[in-house]
Amino acid sequence: MYVKLDNQPLTLINADLTIEFLTPTLLKVHELNGLLTQAGFKAEEEQLCALHERRLLVCGVSELTDENLRSAMSSAIKTAMNYSYRSVKLSPYAQHHFKALIEGAILGSYQFNSYKSAPKEITLKEVIFSIDDIDGVSLNVDDLTSILEKSRIVAHATNFVRDLVNHTPYDMTPQGMAVTAESLANSHDLKCTILDVNGLEEEKMNAMISVGRASINPPRLIHLAYKPKNPKKVITLVGKGLTYDSGGLSLKAAASMVTMKMDKAGGCAVMGIIKAVSELKLDIEVHAFVGAVENMIGGNAYKPDDVLVAKNGKTIEVRNTDAEGRLVLADVLGYAQEKIKADYIFDYATLTGACMVALGPYTTGVMGHNEELKQSWLTASEKAGEYCGILPFNRHLKKLIKSDLADVCNVSSKPYGGAITAALFLDNFIDDNMKEKWVHFDIAGSAYTESAWDVNGYGGTGAGVRMTLEWLLKLQKQGNN
Repeated sequence: MYVKLDNQPLTLINADLTIEFLTPTLLKVHELNGLLTQAGFKAEEEQLCALHERRLLVCGVSELTDENLRSAMSSAIKTAMNYSYRSVKLSPYAQHHFKALIEGAILGSYQFNSYKSAPKEITLKEVIFSIDDIDGVSLNVDDLTSILEKSRIVAHATNFVRDLVNHTPYDMTPQGMAVTAESLANSHDLKCTILDVNGLEEEKMNAMISVGRASINPPRLIHLAYKPKNPKKVITLVGKGLTYDSGGLSLKAAASMVTMKMDKAGGCAVMGIIKAVSELKLDIEVHAFVGAVENMIGGNAYKPDDVLVAKNGKTIEVRNTDAEGRLVLADVLGYAQEKIKADYIFDYATLTGACMVALGPYTTGVMGHNEELKQSWLTASEKAGEYCGILPFNRHLKKLIKSDLADVCNVSSKPYGGAITAALFLDNFIDDNMKEKWVHFDIAGSAYTESAWDVNGYGGTGAGVRMTLEWLLKLQKQGNN
């Protein structure tokens, strides 16, 4: 969907359909109140009413907030895509609402049709915004243009991640992720380093190698780097890239194996983030590391009772081969910290079903040692339109991953607090000088959906992209002051 700005009032823009958002209060004073009321429209949240004879589509919102408008815009665009109109127009409502409406249009119109033999043809091609606010007052066109350019980059990066997540495990293998990374590097002037099994062995990344040992698709470590001149900060992003997770010898139930292509969502997210960072031309050096692995079964599969030696030398007792993502991250975190001296390190992983139990299916779990840093992410996520919740560490939960055989166990001895104990496991592979500069994001619930919600349709959501870019944009702004 192409979203553009037209430097003229809404009434002068030539488009097939007009979209309006009405609160109950605005409905009462609307010139078509009688006709809309007769049609049963009450301006309830995301209630839609089309007056085709007037080329008008109205959508209800309880109040004009970014969150409501983003979601309502998504609903309106999805509805308009079912019609035969080629273009729609609307007001940005206010400068501070413009970003939310752009994202609602681009994210809401997303479709993944790569595997459909005859995808439905969509007539709608253009979303046109005027420069008038809700009161008909012209806004600054340069400010609106800047918002549009940045918002398009962020939204398209999110859709890029959705595409990667939605590709099947047959197509998006570890090698496939490496090829995608190389293509991204070539098109965005990024440096790309790929380690194959031989490279992983040289780096003593035995935990990651063990997870991928039984697969015919060998693992790859991907390192993408964006290096502007005189960067204000250096940021490391680490993503779990399990292109498919059968559970290994601790085999998942059949129903649980469906959707396991989404286990690469963390790795996909960091690739989308660095793509957007390069397009935004931020003055921040960013390194994206992906541990791309397939966890399968076979005669040479790693086993419960194995003891693995991670890159940083710590030993791990394996009690469950379905707790494999943390083993991959253990090595990738160690590698990333050895290669790059960063100001902050953040990891993204579809790590635990326990996070969904704690926070529900829409919310990313935020964990780490630095309270102020975690709070800054809650602020960024709220502004970006993503949901985050902090899960607190404590010393008693740390005892649950103690091993009598090795330095640490890969699963907890009790079935409670699983998202936190998984993060505490990762803490063993964060260097002491980075403890206060590290945040772990568990996106197990937020990265994939089988039921449409907000701006998300079926499949990958691109969780983590918008909030991270919001956080990085604020970091750059602080550096400019």
